[in-house]
Amino acid sequence: MNRLVFLLSIMALAGCASTHAPVLSRRDTEQRAVQDLQSAERASSQLATAAGRQLYNDSVADLTVLLRSADHGALWNHPLILGNGRDGYRLRFDPGIGRGFWPAETFTSFVPAIKVPEKSVRKRDVQDGVGAALVGIRKKDPPEPFAPRVGVTGAVTATVEFQGHSATLALRDAAEQPQARLAGAMRPLHADFSAPLAYYPAVNQTWVGLMGAMRVNDYLSRTGLYQLQPYESHRIPLVFVHGLISTPQLWRNVINELEMDPELRGRYQCWVFGYPTGNPYAYSALRFREELEKARKIYGWPRGIVIVGHSMGGLLTHMQAVTVTRADWDREVGTPAETILAHLPSGTLLHRAAIFDANPDIRRIVFICTPHRGSDMALGFLGRLGMRMISLPSSIAGQLRSSLGREASLVSGDARLLPNGVSCLSPKNPTLKVMNSVPIHAPYHSIIGDRGRGDSPGSSDGVVSYWSSHIEGAQSEKIVPGPHSSCELPQTIEELKRILKLHLKSTGVDAPNLGNTRSRTRSRTSSTSIPR
Repeated sequence: MNRLVFLLSIMALAGCASTHAPVLSRRDTEQRAVQDLQSAERASSQLATAAGRQLYNDSVADLTVLLRSADHGALWNHPLILGNGRDGYRLRFDPGIGRGFWPAETFTSFVPAIKVPEKSVRKRDVQDGVGAALVGIRKKDPPEPFAPRVGVTGAVTATVEFQGHSATLALRDAAEQPQARLAGAMRPLHADFSAPLAYYPAVNQTWVGLMGAMRVNDYLSRTGLYQLQPYESHRIPLVFVHGLISTPQLWRNVINELEMDPELRGRYQCWVFGYPTGNPYAYSALRFREELEKARKIYGWPRGIVIVGHSMGGLLTHMQAVTVTRADWDREVGTPAETILAHLPSGTLLHRAAIFDANPDIRRIVFICTPHRGSDMALGFLGRLGMRMISLPSSIAGQLRSSLGREASLVSGDARLLPNGVSCLSPKNPTLKVMNSVPIHAPYHSIIGDRGRGDSPGSSDGVVSYWSSHIEGAQSEKIVPGPHSSCELPQTIEELKRILKLHLKSTGVDAPNLGNTRSRTRSRTSSTSIPR
């Protein structure tokens, strides 16, 4: 399994770059702001030159960070008179109405994109142009629903326009409008689209993924749906779900490379669902279902959602798009199901995890290396060892014991063990049989690894065999030459792009105003938010 950083754990840490400006007096702050405005005004007449753009961009970056951080935000988002006489300026904030702008109240702090370390993303997607490339951070106290602990981030380009001694500061969204009229001409905006993802700090990758599987109780409170970008109703929520012994950090480079495509950038908004993978996946799927419902009540999902699930995450995703009834269990499993379900009140954990309806908001699914029929590895020595090493939280274990009793095999495949993240992947698990007996209520696609051997249908990605990851009814099935951890494979990325563009065409989402602006990528050298 791909063992990358557990994003939910890093959300408990401080941000990777300081957002605190030096403590200045009000007078010192205003003097510095005037100096920034003077430099930006001088440079605005030289934007056709590299030196002029650099001076303008640096001055606007310093001004924006300064005003947002100074005096607990007292100088932010209201008209200001800075300085006096010939050296003074009347500064106003653009209200940010319409696509292509961020309202000034969206973010609580800013960090210059150039100060965000590059090492956490494989490539840096930078668009050269005019304006201050910033990472906007929205972090509230108490935290808003679905917000990572370091805050929700977005790519911001700040600009200042001058008319005499009047100046207007605007926060622009270059993903929507990559160019703007500044100093009398249409110019490409400077933007760093990778910096918001790179802002999330990193911890030990393998350790956190492993502990999330083995020491479930320590990570249980971090289970949840998290948005990585400020919510915008015209963008389609794209939710990523990781697999066993993995973390939401699995998707960082995947998301980054998807957003390098101008046709996709700005059309989707990315979310992740994180969970400790030692729990039975039916329980994690229940938590996922509840989180999606909470988000629906807040945002409404006007354009529906798309979900991408890897490995066990694909099983959680599968369980969002099917309706499972008591009759399905009785038909596929027989007496064990009848014995258990007949005595379960409808509000109990096990009943809610076993009986549920398909989520109508799900409009498309992508399964990556998903064991729809289980994995033989769960039956081998390593699988049996893993089953015994996982320690379930007492609250979950107690309910499973009281509900299942001798019928633990209903979900674990082994009457001697309580179900957990490994045992539930056994091909003998009756839950898989039930899941595969009912229709998926959304279009779905499969991406399957074969380790480069090209031997499907007798192939395997090293963890999941083709007979398990293949699922009838898929709108497409792509075999990629990689192992189980094929999420970042170029062929996987290209197939995801194809599917997401197909979905855009089917939903009629407006294309971005791309103009003639081109982005470039820069490889690294070293190894919620308010509705809009």
